[in-house]
Amino acid sequence: MENEKKSFTSNLSANLWLILIILFFYLPIIYVVIFSFNSTKSLTVFSGFSTQWYQKMFSDRTMLEPIYYTILVAVIATIVSTVIGTITSIGLSKQKKLVRELVLQVNNLPVMNPDIVTAIGLMLFFLSVNIETSFWTLLLSHITFCIPYVVLAIMPKLRTLDDNVAEAALDLGATPFQALTKVIIPQIMPAIMSGALMAFSMSFDDFVISFFTTGTGVSNISIYVYSMSKRINPSINALSSIIVAVITTVLVLVNVIPLIKSKKPVEKDINKKKGSFIPAVVATLAVIIVLVSLGFKSTGDFDPIAEFGSDTLNVFNSGEYIGEDVISNFEKKYNVRVNYDTFTTQEEMYTKLMGGSSYDIIVPSDYMIERLLKSDMLQKIDKSIVQSLDTLNPGLIEYMSFDPNMDYSVPYFWGSLGIVYDCTQVEQQEVEKYGWELFRQEKYSGNAFMYDSEREAFCIAFKSLGYSMNTSDDKEISEAYDWLVDMDKKLNPSYVTDEVIDDMCNGAKAFALVFSGDAAYILSENENMRYYEPQQGTNIWIDAMCIPSNAKNTKLANVFIEYILSYDVSYANSEYVGYTSPNLEVAEVLSGEEGEYFENSAYTPRTGYSLDETFVDNESQRKKISELWVKVKLN
Repeated sequence: MENEKKSFTSNLSANLWLILIILFFYLPIIYVVIFSFNSTKSLTVFSGFSTQWYQKMFSDRTMLEPIYYTILVAVIATIVSTVIGTITSIGLSKQKKLVRELVLQVNNLPVMNPDIVTAIGLMLFFLSVNIETSFWTLLLSHITFCIPYVVLAIMPKLRTLDDNVAEAALDLGATPFQALTKVIIPQIMPAIMSGALMAFSMSFDDFVISFFTTGTGVSNISIYVYSMSKRINPSINALSSIIVAVITTVLVLVNVIPLIKSKKPVEKDINKKKGSFIPAVVATLAVIIVLVSLGFKSTGDFDPIAEFGSDTLNVFNSGEYIGEDVISNFEKKYNVRVNYDTFTTQEEMYTKLMGGSSYDIIVPSDYMIERLLKSDMLQKIDKSIVQSLDTLNPGLIEYMSFDPNMDYSVPYFWGSLGIVYDCTQVEQQEVEKYGWELFRQEKYSGNAFMYDSEREAFCIAFKSLGYSMNTSDDKEISEAYDWLVDMDKKLNPSYVTDEVIDDMCNGAKAFALVFSGDAAYILSENENMRYYEPQQGTNIWIDAMCIPSNAKNTKLANVFIEYILSYDVSYANSEYVGYTSPNLEVAEVLSGEEGEYFENSAYTPRTGYSLDETFVDNESQRKKISELWVKVKLN
């Protein structure tokens, strides 16, 4: 009896652990599926059932195209890598042991290497042979890193085969090709299938290698999701739910169909062929064609080729940094196609440009514009086309020391760096009293967010100490480092990047270091939040539209800049994103009584304050603070 109780308790415990493990894996997926049907953007409060995010996904070309490229690349890479991997494996199985082991060790290198090493290596290879990144470089890269996985899946099965079987087939009159296709391949088909599935999975899921080897206007699902992670985008939940549904359906069919077949009478027909992958491939390609057709732009009477010399514009901008209909309206107005690629950091953008990617419009920040100008990577704006510069805020132009006459750059958005705080946890008088020193108040230990960027972190340290945020003085940098170390010990903050937006919308911490545009969004979502620009001074930043020196469609690029500056587009852009419009009239209307950001203290940055600065391209400082920032977080 005692043994039965122990056995029952043991089984119950094991089952409980199994349930907990299953919940750990599947609850997040169920959560995503549920909130893909939410009637609002919230990821924490389910407000009602709606399919609007699915409708938006299927009507959004910028979302359908990554799906198309993901499936297309995955299918082609799987077929090619499976064929090459199978032939290679069979050939290696017939080689001497020394040769076979040597080649297999080389084959294992891409598998063992971190993806970032392979990605950088492929990018540098394409750059060294003057191959411009495009769809074809992306496809070649996927084939390259999929082949080793196919070989790894097939080789163990080949080792178990009896070589005499193939030789017997040759003795009986079969040709080498017949021996290969009728004897060897049927025996290793399960391994080939395993390798193909692995290749498809690796290609479909890849991000790092794709990011560094893809070309202009070509992105897959992983790149798209990564670029759209700045703010809540429920359409991503809809896309994820569809992927989950497709995978679940395939798994059910794979397991149920053999079970059904096993119950049917066996038909003895030696000429009957086994199932083929051709129908599956054809069906997949049909889906791709449908998705592509949904993404085709409409045509009109206007001839962009005759007017601009091209009907395609390539834009490179930050993710979630443009109004919903801004691109589509431009395409309709001028009967052109806009390839809209995104990046998450200025350094990512710079890396892509240095890697040979060609864009017609880029949107870098102030210090990056200065760096690009030093490298002669920008061309002048055509002011005969861009004629709306007089609509820009004069207070903003005062901060454009990197390009005072706007010869190479035109403001896109601007803002400041500040503190967003929960007025139910932090009093206004306290924030005004301490300013940046609020980040060294021990009573808020564990209750604050610090933006995980050395540039912004050292900025508030320099300002708190009374120094310029562009200083290169070793003593001042050392003092700022000590200030940050002290901050880390006293405040014990959570280091975050763009996830701070949703976290502060939900009131996760008492205060956080944020950019004004993100703060404007947070304030609009949570009535308890406030924004403050400390009196010690802060960073006034400017993101501007530029035309790279290697741009292919210069005239259309200038037309796009003028389009963005127009009142209606500037209004739609700023209202949706939340960052301050450079158009003075638009900014005043949006912050006025009838505007979206009325009484939103984060929308309009202050101007004319002597202690506020913009960043300059300071390579000496950048290297020093980058190394020190790592040490701050390791303390």
